[in-house]
Amino acid sequence: MIDLYYAPTPNGHKVTLFLEESGLEYRLIRVDISKGEQFRPDFLIISPNNKIPAIVDHLPADGGAPLSVFESGAILLYLAEKTGKLLSGELRERHVTLQWLFWQVAGLGPMLGQNHHFNHFAPQPVPYAIERYQVETQRLYQVLNKRLERVPWLAGEHYSIADIAAWPWIHSHPRQRVNLEDYPAVFNWYERIRTRPATEQALQKAQQL
Repeated sequence: MIDLYYAPTPNGHKVTLFLEESGLEYRLIRVDISKGEQFRPDFLIISPNNKIPAIVDHLPADGGAPLSVFESGAILLYLAEKTGKLLSGELRERHVTLQWLFWQVAGLGPMLGQNHHFNHFAPQPVPYAIERYQVETQRLYQVLNKRLERVPWLAGEHYSIADIAAWPWIHSHPRQRVNLEDYPAVFNWYERIRTRPATEQALQKAQQL
């Protein structure tokens, strides 16, 4: 059993997408970040950076005590290694997957997150910041589009944790003032993931919360 400490954000969606794809049994534990629940001492033991998602695996592979993991990229890597799913064991494909996973956690997520903040949450408009993060968002979409013009999935021929990591941020494209029709390869990839049964199930659970 996996306990998933969760809020329905792009980073939260990454883990539910994986769990639904893999068929692992899990329990959603809502962390209401609007009420500051991410700062509770019991949650900080699991996620010391006071961010969701975080997991506790009650049946880790070593047979030991429950194991907690924080940071969405680390969680995806942990779960992929635990299940043997969505991360190739072949040397080259594995490392291509990890490159695109790290591209997402180091670039796509943080930059699009700043786009969200300055477009929707900043207490007053900051034109320089809005423009800066809009331009960087468009650059990252172009990088993604060029990759997906060449291959069907970020890792190449197979759906992987790299796609799962990136897709929830692209799912928020209206908040980023991005028209997906401007990026045809991204649009095609986005729709193929959106209509996967596991994706539909994960989004339904988010709506229930």
